[in-house]
Amino acid sequence: MQISEKYNPTETENKWYKYWLENNYFHSVPDERPAYTIVIPPPNVTGILHMGHMLNNTIQDVLVRRARMQGFNACWVPGTDHASIATEAKVVAKLESEGIKKETLTREEFLKHAWKWTDQYGGTILKQLKKLGCSCDWERTKFTLEDNLSKQVIKSFVDLFNKGLIYRGFRMVNWDPKAKTNISDEEVIHKELNGKLYFLKYKIEGSEEFMTVATTRPETIFGDVAVCINPNDAKYVHLKGKNVIVPIVNRVVPIIEDEYVDIEFGTGALKITPAHDINDYEIGKKHNLQIIDALDDDGNLNEHGLHYNGQDRFVVRKQIAKELEEKGLLLKAEDYVNKVGTSERTGEIIEPKLSVQWFLKMEDLAKPALDVVMNEDIKFFPEKFKNTYKHWMENIRDWNISRQLWWGQRIPAFFYGDGQNDFVVAENIEDALILAKEKTDNQQLTTDNLKQEEDALDTWFSSWLWPMSVFDGINNPDNEEINYYYPTADLVTGPDIIFFWVARMVMAGLEFRNEIPFKNVYFTGIVRDKQRRKMSKQLGNSPDPIELIEKYGADGVRVGILLSAPAGNDLLFDEELMLQGRNFATKIWNAFRLVQNWEKSGDIEANNADQQAIEWFENQINKTIIEVADQFEKFRISDALHLIYKLIWDDFCSWYLEIIKPNYGDPISAEVYTKTIYFFEELMKLVHPFMPFLSEELWQQMGERNTKEALVISQHPKAENFNEDLVKSFDFTKEIISGIRNYRQSKGISPRETIEIFTNSDSFKNEEIIKKLGNFEQVNFNQKTEKPSFTFLVGGTEISIPLSENLDLAEEKTKTEEELKYLKGFLISVEKKLSNEKFVAGAPKQVLENEQNKKKDAEDKIKLLEEKLTSLS
Repeated sequence: MQISEKYNPTETENKWYKYWLENNYFHSVPDERPAYTIVIPPPNVTGILHMGHMLNNTIQDVLVRRARMQGFNACWVPGTDHASIATEAKVVAKLESEGIKKETLTREEFLKHAWKWTDQYGGTILKQLKKLGCSCDWERTKFTLEDNLSKQVIKSFVDLFNKGLIYRGFRMVNWDPKAKTNISDEEVIHKELNGKLYFLKYKIEGSEEFMTVATTRPETIFGDVAVCINPNDAKYVHLKGKNVIVPIVNRVVPIIEDEYVDIEFGTGALKITPAHDINDYEIGKKHNLQIIDALDDDGNLNEHGLHYNGQDRFVVRKQIAKELEEKGLLLKAEDYVNKVGTSERTGEIIEPKLSVQWFLKMEDLAKPALDVVMNEDIKFFPEKFKNTYKHWMENIRDWNISRQLWWGQRIPAFFYGDGQNDFVVAENIEDALILAKEKTDNQQLTTDNLKQEEDALDTWFSSWLWPMSVFDGINNPDNEEINYYYPTADLVTGPDIIFFWVARMVMAGLEFRNEIPFKNVYFTGIVRDKQRRKMSKQLGNSPDPIELIEKYGADGVRVGILLSAPAGNDLLFDEELMLQGRNFATKIWNAFRLVQNWEKSGDIEANNADQQAIEWFENQINKTIIEVADQFEKFRISDALHLIYKLIWDDFCSWYLEIIKPNYGDPISAEVYTKTIYFFEELMKLVHPFMPFLSEELWQQMGERNTKEALVISQHPKAENFNEDLVKSFDFTKEIISGIRNYRQSKGISPRETIEIFTNSDSFKNEEIIKKLGNFEQVNFNQKTEKPSFTFLVGGTEISIPLSENLDLAEEKTKTEEELKYLKGFLISVEKKLSNEKFVAGAPKQVLENEQNKKKDAEDKIKLLEEKLTSLS
């Protein structure tokens, strides 16, 4: 069947994706084959595909498709994350647009709205991943909030609590006033913001003297309980043991001493507000100070803020500054650049807040998780991220795992009284009742006496179990699937969640199964625009991946994004890359059309050029297969693609097909045609992980296939030995042909015009190929022409082509003199470098050899040009 003149990506993609799904090629069940498992980094359930997702999931699909073809039982588990903060915020916003406040709803009523929202908008991104060609086992699709996974989260919480690793405590947390929940330290992004440094005057009690205190947050004076000085600060010696009066508030507070205070910063005196600063909190604990929280959960001043009660913290800041100025209590206000913590999820400036929260002790969990990475039981690609991981793990803090949200797994703690420790932890209320009766020795308790904790668990507390929970590994730790698929093989993720997710999955795997969760972690870079800005909706600099797929085809987009995606380094997105990907698909399509249109004849034997081409390409393809395997071993996916790209575009299309192509109207040897189709099939297998749709379409056209045959499950080409000398000799062949073509092009000589070749060599390997593609009949071996000639070097071989009599010899002489002048200048620069003793002593051996080769090459070319000038004179 003849293929169409033009490749139609959309038609091809729809046809083959449907075919793959209908034949269940992506589905995996445990069998005798070795497993190759990847779990998808679960995107937010209500999210949509962006460029980062596209890069990450394309790489995963390349790895999975290749493993499947290598004979592994490939299992790629897809799924989505319930994303507590982001999803709840969207639901709250939707309800408010309908005039409904979250506070007016019960938890159950709110969750009905949240599930309705999730059912309506959830899963969009998974459908988009199908458009990209992702070969996930869709029958295994998981959601972090589905019943089975939630049960595992609760079970793990109870287990950790019973081991003494989870505790409830009153601590300073990062409060997000917009999301109305605390967030972890890792979810706080510190940004440099322009603000003011206010110098406030605190009156010394019982005198007319004032001391000045600098602050960036005058609104927190309502929580001031002390002013702190350094005991070694000479300028405040006379104030030791005295009190000051807090401006506006008129509260009398003590002057305390602590070496924590930096004498050189500001005025050398600190206002102490334990409820609103972590360092103040620690000083407050040390000095047994009162705690006054002056802000509510919305970031507004509360009743402690007096006449500012109910007003926004930032609006109040300006009003307080004005009031202080009017009362003569503001010495000055200076412009100041301050690092301010903001919420990763909402962008809101966070408030330090004292709160009762749930924490997971991390120190004992972190130690073994650090060891398995440092000793490379788990390998990081690129390796540089080991240092990042090590620094965080060695300085780890306890994990605040509670969130003041309803969308999420509710913490399984049940309170039977008002005391700090009047609670039990159990997987359900029935078990909790049994524990509560035991703890209180009160057999009259009923479930009506128990009240479950309102807070939900941090979303990451569910996703840290992901490689296990998708196989029911917490509920049923010895089931067939967890034993077969776990540990997973490779994890592909971004370095921005190395702490949120990667480190925590390692800890969870070791804690719950005493096994690492994966063997390799491949960190992708961040997709940026040409100005190196991170792509985002806010900046409007991120293209719609689906529109790109519609424009360039999924294969074109996949190739385009991977051509410039080195591991761990940021990818600078350029739509020209997508065009390059589409052009590559078109090149392959047209190459097959060319071959398919050749007439085959069993009566024609392969000529010498054909046989030489076949022998060379067989070795070249084996060489590339070995090199590609090496790049995959190092997780250099982009480099592997570059090798395949060159093999197909340059070696196969530009050289092999040109050599074997019959003259117009002539048939081709059936033997050569069969071998060519075999090569084409092997190339489609090699490129399939990167370009699944086009490769499947063409592979199916290349032979008689039954209905169950598919490239997606065919055997990947295996590396065989290759003749390195033969491959190198063909590089020599290509250089000679390129030199001859360059001569024709530069002199405007038609390929049909006969030329003579003179050489100092006594023979050429692949002589028939050189004659065919150079388009001449005779080589004068071991001969030198006396005529003016175009001469070039290939290694030590000299090739001369007598210049056409029609050429302007004067012009040729001028060009030669210019080239000679350039080369002599180049030679001087190289000789200068080689005469530098410091350079020669310090340069690596390879660098030194390169410079010496440059010198010899320049000397040889200069000699040839000088001879040419003599012949032109």
